Amino acid sequence: MALIGKIRSKSGLLVAMIGVALLAFILNDYQNLFGIGEGEYGIGLVYGEKVDPASYSVASAKFQEQERNQAMQNGKEFTDADMEASTDKAWNFMVDSTILSKEYEKLGISVTERELDAYWMAKDGFGVLPDLNQFFTDSLTGIQTPQSIENGRVKLKATLDNLKKSKEQQAIDQWNGFKAYHTDRRKTEKYFGLIKQGVFVTDLEAKDQYLANNEKKSISFVVRRYTDIADADIKISESELKAYYETHKDDKKYLVRNASRDVKMFDVNIQPSKADSNVFTAKINSLRSGFSAATNDSLYIAKNSETPIYFSDKRATGVPEGHPKADRYQTYPMSLDTIFKTAALGQLVGPYASKEKMVLSKVIGFTPASLKARHILIATNNSTDEKVLAAKKKTADSLAALLNDANWDEITKKYSEDPGSKDKGGVYEDFLEGDMVKEFGGYCATAPIGKIGVVKTDFGYHIMEVLERSASKFPLLASISLTFKPSDETVANMESEVNGLLMKLDRKISKEEDPFKKSNLFDTIVANANYVSRVVQIEDKAPKVYGFTTTMARDRLLEMAYAEDVVVGSMTLSPIRDKEKYVIAMVSAIRAEGTPLFENVRAQMERELRQEKKAKRFMNQMAGKSLKDLSKRFNTPVIDAEITFGNPQISNAGYEPTIIGNLFSGALKKGQRTLPLKGETGVYVIQLKNTTKAPATSNYQAEKDQLKQALANQIEGQAMGGLRKKAQVVDNRKLSELGVRL
Repeated sequence: MALIGKIRSKSGLLVAMIGVALLAFILNDYQNLFGIGEGEYGIGLVYGEKVDPASYSVASAKFQEQERNQAMQNGKEFTDADMEASTDKAWNFMVDSTILSKEYEKLGISVTERELDAYWMAKDGFGVLPDLNQFFTDSLTGIQTPQSIENGRVKLKATLDNLKKSKEQQAIDQWNGFKAYHTDRRKTEKYFGLIKQGVFVTDLEAKDQYLANNEKKSISFVVRRYTDIADADIKISESELKAYYETHKDDKKYLVRNASRDVKMFDVNIQPSKADSNVFTAKINSLRSGFSAATNDSLYIAKNSETPIYFSDKRATGVPEGHPKADRYQTYPMSLDTIFKTAALGQLVGPYASKEKMVLSKVIGFTPASLKARHILIATNNSTDEKVLAAKKKTADSLAALLNDANWDEITKKYSEDPGSKDKGGVYEDFLEGDMVKEFGGYCATAPIGKIGVVKTDFGYHIMEVLERSASKFPLLASISLTFKPSDETVANMESEVNGLLMKLDRKISKEEDPFKKSNLFDTIVANANYVSRVVQIEDKAPKVYGFTTTMARDRLLEMAYAEDVVVGSMTLSPIRDKEKYVIAMVSAIRAEGTPLFENVRAQMERELRQEKKAKRFMNQMAGKSLKDLSKRFNTPVIDAEITFGNPQISNAGYEPTIIGNLFSGALKKGQRTLPLKGETGVYVIQLKNTTKAPATSNYQAEKDQLKQALANQIEGQAMGGLRKKAQVVDNRKLSELGVRL
């Protein structure tokens, strides 16, 4: 409930936190992460060794449990996507821990008992650890003070001592896990601390940065854009393209750094036919008549709605889509907001689309669209003792008689037992009647503004005052929801059509030998059938695909892409059903690390060769001519701009690092003009108007600090990226599960 928060006990927080800590204990002996599984890959490789599936299973279960509990505490559903994200976190934890453990061993990084104790207790220069923050924070103010930190040390020590002394296996595991987790965490901090010590910026680097940012050049230029010539006007022969490939195939930008494969696919949506629409419309009309005449809405909904839920209280509130509380209540399109808010009781609205269903709603009441109130809670703590309840009621009544605007905040802080609002004067803003327990919400919706009253709920006695109530209302709705979906006959017809298209693709593509032509033929046939193809690239070391609704569809695509006999042109044996659509897919590229195959870089090289030809044509046409002559001849403006070396952008031109580098090389003098220069977006002729030197200085500390901070911010990610690359990590979990690559 939004109104009343609950204070977790310190021990409860510790148990939740060491759920993850226990995982570190389980995985503390990193050598046990690797096992002798079947096949070459198992579920994955780190440093060429197979990851132990049993250890991964334990880690995965622990992460899932932790995040499922977190979702429950936040009132959220733990979805399949959440579960997959949890397993990925477990995998990354195992991989990174394994890699780093080897680094700790090489460098002799360790943590003593004394250091660990100081680390926990925030002593000897250590600050409070975020996951232990609750022990060191004042429970009322939420602020850390010298007194609260000292009290926190006492509480934390007592909690840990109890764990250490316990003979119960659960407590023993928790203590060992807590210790192992923080030991490893401290090692990680020390490791990256050592790396950051190596971050250094020289005076020369700082000076160069200062000059790059502050020396400016004023220029005028004319640019001929590559887009000025249509691609079709530049002819490229097959022999030219192959010669270009032979010359450039080992250029750094073309080399394949990570083995991968491309899959081309297109979707065929399964949509209801016109006949299906007529049947559905007739059904809705029949339901409309019956629902309008029904005297028992609950029974009628139970018999006719796919979601047979009926509320007679404020849980029936309906809000427009996009409302902050749309995840809690029924929703309707914003376009119907005025209709719902002005509807008569019993009026039917719809059908309208909401959350993938068609909905027919009956207005059964109204509730204020926004409420603001303040309260003081005298808690009864679920007591049933009449004497206790009478005493609490007496306290509430006596306080209510004393309250006014001048003393409300003071009395709230002193007496209210609602930790969620006492520090805000007991105020709750912009809530709905249904957000609160029935008695609390009902008072806010009906009591006169400014009237102070006492209301009893399961939490206790609330001294309440309604501060604001919106004149606008939200409807209370009784709703029938149905899915407008294709009939079995329509699905069968669609399946037959898609199978025919797949057979046509397979028949024509199988006759083609050239991989590049196979890919183009796929696109052509798909476009002629009025569909749009898309490409997904799958990394061999971590095969994943996105854009699918169901796991089964995703798995079928991976099975096809990594089948033992897969080649470019391999297709799905049958259309892949992904909920309300069919997917047809074909492997369109397979890349091994190193020098690329001609067909895999053909399109890119063709683009770049065409651009080179355009550039040569422009350079020949622009050579030896002034900016004025160029502007007149090619009907293009002379553009003025100011540039710095530190920002490789030219105003009204774009990102041009090579051009900027040329201009700051020092060769061009004031008033001189460049030869035609090939850039990223076109060919330039540039005249230098003026150079403004950077103001003289001998202090480059600001640049040095900025560069050093930027390097420090990047170092952890770059270091881990380098270590993972060195470890040659292969994530084979999904393919192993599918039995495709073992």
